[in-house]
Amino acid sequence: MPISSPIALPLTSDEQERYHRHLILPEVGEEGQRRLKAARVLLIGAGGLGAPAALYLAAAGVGHLGIVDADSVELSNLQRQVIHDTRDVARAKVASAEARVHALNPHVDVATYRTRLTSSNAMDLLADYDVIVDGSDNFATRYLVNDACVLLRKPNVSGSVLRFEGQASVFSAGEGPCYRCLFREPPPPALVQNCADSGVLGVVPGLIGVIQAAETIKLITGIGETLVGRLLLVDALRMRFRTIDLEKDPECVACGRREITSLIDYEAFCGLGQNDVESSADDVGDEITPAALAARLERGEAPVLLDVREPYEWAIARLPDARLVPLNSLPDALETLDRSEEMVVYCHHGLRSAAAVDWLREQGFDRARNLVGGIDRWSREVDPSMRRY
Repeated sequence: MPISSPIALPLTSDEQERYHRHLILPEVGEEGQRRLKAARVLLIGAGGLGAPAALYLAAAGVGHLGIVDADSVELSNLQRQVIHDTRDVARAKVASAEARVHALNPHVDVATYRTRLTSSNAMDLLADYDVIVDGSDNFATRYLVNDACVLLRKPNVSGSVLRFEGQASVFSAGEGPCYRCLFREPPPPALVQNCADSGVLGVVPGLIGVIQAAETIKLITGIGETLVGRLLLVDALRMRFRTIDLEKDPECVACGRREITSLIDYEAFCGLGQNDVESSADDVGDEITPAALAARLERGEAPVLLDVREPYEWAIARLPDARLVPLNSLPDALETLDRSEEMVVYCHHGLRSAAAVDWLREQGFDRARNLVGGIDRWSREVDPSMRRY
């Protein structure tokens, strides 16, 4: 059965020609195409997953697309975020995506929200849409989207990618499981990998994003068998696809026991709150924020700055007077470092440097500290002129 939404007005002659290949499919036909025209789909993110999903949903004739994204286009996005092009660098992603969707299909109504999805705005944003397509790249947003979809009884077409692998499913639909049925608790932040630090083969988000678009179209039209109750795993390096059956967890706090009745602080839930405090006073223990480091540098209290990224990253942007020692070269450089000196270690987002600090402290570098959020956060909070990647 399709999702419950009204069937749109009859198709115009232009739409009949545009969607002809759909109309001659018995499973879709004019009724299915009119359902697509009437449907309202919200995309969380206009990045690697949201980009192909938005293009194919627009091409398919989904009548109303909402796009939520707070970021601007960066040159490093273009390897996979195919809705943007080189001319869009520094432009808001939602504006770039809207222009590309309209160029592809002027019949699609696009609503853009240049904001982060948060606990304070999620319920209002999701309420007006029939299907939610989650293209987010972090656990906090995935749990937020899940809980909001469960509370609002909206299907959540979920996707994620890393390196050469991806996965997709449809959560919170009918009697199917939700995201929390599969992942009750988020992993510890120190174990979380992301595409910025671990990389991703550019075509993999394309594969998963197109799968998300296909699942959305099936939900709207009521055709085929969706991924409700199944998790699709994609290994692009070996080109293998397999599915795992999922069951609804009766003890799930979201869709089972329904103990979650309102949205919570998802960054705190995922263990991110302490590291993401927007404060210049966070200068304690084995961590220091960019604002606190900048204040130290301004006062002439400069620690040793150790950059554990790769040489190509160093060439893009770096902190002044820093020393480059790639993470895998750190053991070889150990004897050139002074254990008595205060040292601030940084990388792109703070994950590699956190591992480096842990290891250095084991080697007797008791004054080694991690720059929380890395050079990416530095570029956002301290030096916006710094080139981002």
